[in-house]
Amino acid sequence: MASNSLFIQLAIVLGLSSALGFIVRIFKFPLVVAYLVAGVVLSLFQIFNSSTFQFATFLPDIGVAFVLFFIGMELDLKELKSLGKPIAAASLGQILFAFLTGFLISTFLGYSQTISFYLGAGLSFSSTIVVVKMLLEKKDLGSLYGKLSIGILLVEDLVAIMVLMAMTVSTSFANTGLQSSLPLVALVLKGILLFVLAVILSHYVLTKIFNAVAKSAELLFLTALAWCFIYIVLAQAMGFSVVIGAFLAGIALANSPFHYEIQGKVKPLRDFFVTLFFVYLGSQVMFSNVSEVLPIIILFTLYAIVLKPLIFLLILGSFGFRKHTMFQTAINLSQVSEFSLIIMVVGVRLGIVPQSALTAMALVGVISIIFSSIMISYSRQIYEKMSGFVGFFEHSGVAKPVDKKVVGLEDHVVLIGAKWMGGEIVKYLKREGIPFLVVDIDPDVVKKLVGERVHVLFGDIGDPEVLEFLDLHTAKLIISTTDSSDDNLVLVTELRRKNAKAAIVIRASDTTEAEELYKAGADYVILPDVVSGDFVTQMLRSHWPNMDFFKDRSKVEINKLSRKHTTFN
Repeated sequence: MASNSLFIQLAIVLGLSSALGFIVRIFKFPLVVAYLVAGVVLSLFQIFNSSTFQFATFLPDIGVAFVLFFIGMELDLKELKSLGKPIAAASLGQILFAFLTGFLISTFLGYSQTISFYLGAGLSFSSTIVVVKMLLEKKDLGSLYGKLSIGILLVEDLVAIMVLMAMTVSTSFANTGLQSSLPLVALVLKGILLFVLAVILSHYVLTKIFNAVAKSAELLFLTALAWCFIYIVLAQAMGFSVVIGAFLAGIALANSPFHYEIQGKVKPLRDFFVTLFFVYLGSQVMFSNVSEVLPIIILFTLYAIVLKPLIFLLILGSFGFRKHTMFQTAINLSQVSEFSLIIMVVGVRLGIVPQSALTAMALVGVISIIFSSIMISYSRQIYEKMSGFVGFFEHSGVAKPVDKKVVGLEDHVVLIGAKWMGGEIVKYLKREGIPFLVVDIDPDVVKKLVGERVHVLFGDIGDPEVLEFLDLHTAKLIISTTDSSDDNLVLVTELRRKNAKAAIVIRASDTTEAEELYKAGADYVILPDVVSGDFVTQMLRSHWPNMDFFKDRSKVEINKLSRKHTTFN
């Protein structure tokens, strides 16, 4: 039986995670909550003896590697460009305030300065996995607050990686003793060398390798895994931890043309190991010592779900964002990060941080993620009740430019989203001289449209204030190209509630969503797959059997795809 104990443990862990996952999905919580709770249940009822907890000896480390590998591949510095200043101010300002607050609270409660440093660092970050999952489920990654949230998380992740790098760097550099004599210089040199090597390999080696193996999905999958683990081994040989190697391995593939295909192939494997990782973290909650860390659990949790959102409101408000955007961003980031738990695990393994401190942070993570998930799921209802309070943090500023010329338009078209699909619509409306107004959340798109003398409003259609400003009852046609089902449903419902005369054309992702929009009052719902099928059918009707239309057509289509925004051509 002993030889089968690993399989018994995996059966129990995965079965429990699956059952709890079904329950949390009913309440629209992220699955990471189920995994953490599963670990807590294992610890609470002592289902496994910690000394025989076999799957925890190495599988969670693979989960950590895959999490960092994927975060590295998803790192898009372009997201930081358009909203760089508010993102940098919000992320770095909150990190600094959280670290100082956590450090002072821990010191006040009697912890040493070293342990307080780890606890303060653990309190400083929000959960990328939780936020990205929630944004994907709500299809809000493209919203203004979605971009702000992701941008802030990217900066926090970079800072967290630097903190982990400082914690996990070895005591020597190529056996020269440099680390002992010049620790900061050695840390910087080692980090630069490892990063530069990843960039060089990405440009001159990896592209050729992945081009060669891309024809085989199985070989592409295997090569991606091989690259991840090879770079982890290289990082460990230079004195860094698994997380550093995995993250930089992901960075090297971030701009690969096979980026999304690799993610699609590796994602199921990542999800499996991530499940085990979070179950393991949840199991680190030792209830025998909860009473001694209860004060820090309460104070840290209150900071994460109450004070942290207020800090984001204060900073983002100073940049002139509307209160709805500020509120949604703040709510998204009101939890403790998986990086926080990784930092505490590193401290425990180094023998610096006691198990009780990891228990405290694990419980703070579980509680804050649950509360944050509830708030994100019911953010619209919460906003309606807190709109007046959030308005206290709102200030006028450059982050919400409005074209005053839009006031007074009648019998016009309102186009929501001017990128890709919307870009072609803009070109047609301009060519035909049809009066129209564009609403977009991309500052670059807004700037270009202003330069083209197009009536434009910078804003998120999910913001009730934007809907009020647009005065949609005077429009003749409203077209939404956004794929946010929640925003589209609110838009249609609000228009029908006000008895607006405009025809409503809305985009949907699937038939279920389309039916819901039709029932709410949409006049025509665009389903991209259906539209694509109709378009191909029409091309066949127009050009069959003469195929001259398709000859050399690739040059025209490649030229279209090479344009970042078809709106301005």
